[in-house]
Amino acid sequence: MADIEPRQDENNGDAIRCRYCGQLNQTRATGGQAICGRCRLPLSDARHKKFAELDKHEYIHPADSRALAALRTIPGIDSALRKLLKVTGESAIRVIFTASAVKVTPQQCPDLYAKLQIACTTLGVDMPDLFVQQNPVVNAFTGGVDRPIIVLHTSLIERLTDEEVLAVVAHEVGHIHAEHVLYLTAARLIEALANVALAASPLAGIITTILSSTMRAALLAWARRAELSCDRAALLVTQDADIIGHTMMKLCGGTFASKVDYDQFLAQARDFQRNYDEKALDRFWADIISSGLTHPFPVWRVSEIMKWVESGEYQRLMSGEPESAAA
Repeated sequence: MADIEPRQDENNGDAIRCRYCGQLNQTRATGGQAICGRCRLPLSDARHKKFAELDKHEYIHPADSRALAALRTIPGIDSALRKLLKVTGESAIRVIFTASAVKVTPQQCPDLYAKLQIACTTLGVDMPDLFVQQNPVVNAFTGGVDRPIIVLHTSLIERLTDEEVLAVVAHEVGHIHAEHVLYLTAARLIEALANVALAASPLAGIITTILSSTMRAALLAWARRAELSCDRAALLVTQDADIIGHTMMKLCGGTFASKVDYDQFLAQARDFQRNYDEKALDRFWADIISSGLTHPFPVWRVSEIMKWVESGEYQRLMSGEPESAAA
């Protein structure tokens, strides 16, 4: 999408097209940041790159690739997962959220719908259904197989800026683009067993009957690494590493994040990565503590995004250079 120069209107305002969604906006000098009336993202005359034919292997994190390869060596894993989702019912996922959450449409929460469109058109993904669910747990997730859906929790949206919400939506769209959804849905079912009520339900028995302990452990190990790939997808959509960093800072600090110094938070992420790389004991404890989680620690995710940017690979994708030309 080509940039359109701001043009003066007869009322001394400027018309500027949103670089994200393409909406033409009339602006006035107010002393603050002008935002798009459709997607609610900041207006500027900078370009926003769209990827016409993005190959998932261009941004997939190496740890994601290795963990997925290890997962696929487990005999019967694909057939077990499909059997699990057939028994638990992909349709049940859609019924649950249609009945308990707000479905986002062009008329319902239109700014969220616009953000979903931006993420999908940037990465080249068909539009999934998007739901907003009242939930005190700060989270978002993607589920389903043939018809994936994305769910955002209200507690997450309420803490983030519009740019940070775009990053979260783009992260979830990244799961679809990277073809994570089959394995990811099974991993989320395993995660649900941590809920005391579900652990006592028939769902627990179904999962443990169909999936061996080896399969469950391998799924969770892969799921943590898959998140690193989707943080990269979010960066390809937001095209600003600081948006990803601020989002992770809020996942760490919650409402207290407004009092946290961002530069010091980035320094903390660098310290964590250095200690992880250089100190065997730190690496041991980080791996042990995160072994039962489906997401890496937020500080770890920041350090991984910083490493990707500094490697030059992110800029290579943004500039469209062939892989052999990357530094």
